[in-house]
Amino acid sequence: MQLSILGLGLMAITSLSLATPAAAQTSNVINIKFSHVAAIDTPKGQGAERFKKLAEERTKGRVHVDIYPNSSLFKDKEELEALQMGSVQMLAPSISKFGPFGVKEFEVFDLPFVTPDIASFQRLAHSEFGISMLKKLEPRGVRGLAYWDAGFRVITSNKPLRKLSDFKGMKIRINSSKVNEATMRSIGAVPQTMAFSEVYLGLQTGVVDGADTVMYNALTQKFYEVQKHISLVHHSHQGYIVVVNRKFWDGLPKDIRETLESAMADATTHANALSVAEERNAIDKIKASGKTTIDELTVAERDEIKKAMMSVHREMEGRLGRENIQAMYKAIGFVPPK
Repeated sequence: MQLSILGLGLMAITSLSLATPAAAQTSNVINIKFSHVAAIDTPKGQGAERFKKLAEERTKGRVHVDIYPNSSLFKDKEELEALQMGSVQMLAPSISKFGPFGVKEFEVFDLPFVTPDIASFQRLAHSEFGISMLKKLEPRGVRGLAYWDAGFRVITSNKPLRKLSDFKGMKIRINSSKVNEATMRSIGAVPQTMAFSEVYLGLQTGVVDGADTVMYNALTQKFYEVQKHISLVHHSHQGYIVVVNRKFWDGLPKDIRETLESAMADATTHANALSVAEERNAIDKIKASGKTTIDELTVAERDEIKKAMMSVHREMEGRLGRENIQAMYKAIGFVPPK
């Protein structure tokens, strides 16, 4: 009988997993497995490392955090299921992942051209609206701890993508989200979903023509080695939510939980502060490589794309709820163009 990839992964770590406080008490050390798909030297990777350092220091060794970057423990299609089962305690998936997870309202964060800068994204994340959204995860056994910003989305390709007509027929890899799918279709592209760990090979072999991503992923995952252009469309922000297995979290001693919450708050500040600098750093390093051209759109070129993408806001009212969309607008003072 064949086992699924997830099944094999679960068997491989069963002996190490401490999914419940009762198991943790056996050694008097609480182990937290923190899995994510990004490289260590990204803001997400550095945020996870900062959380590990602070958590272990502030609990004086009562908590031990193991970080598993680069999909080394679970791929992004498997990790939320593993979290629910208690095989991993903490993740930082992209916000887009929570739509397919069954909380489609989260896809409101993917609506294009809502947050014009990182400050506006962080304002949205810390608003009453953003906090109320995290509570929607709890019935699924997941607790949301923090939003981490990943910066503006860009689109890689092997040709310049500046005008609306340039996108027609392009197969673009996206994070799985109905909003992201609709956004690509609105500009004539063909959305494709695939595991993040498979994107480099997909670009290299031509399975996809480009990727909707962020600059430091284009750098650390080496997309720039197999793509000749990166278009700074900046149509939306990519964000992550740090989530934890709810049963595990609620079962922790109160003092430990409060200490970890403090460590997560400081790790969040650290990760978010890196976003702006790391985006600029990634652009500079990719330019210096000479392998990829960075295409900065003019105001007129971006306005043409924005006009096409804004149709997605109306299209998604049935899926996301008009009231939900309006609540997000209100949280950051966004007024959609007419």
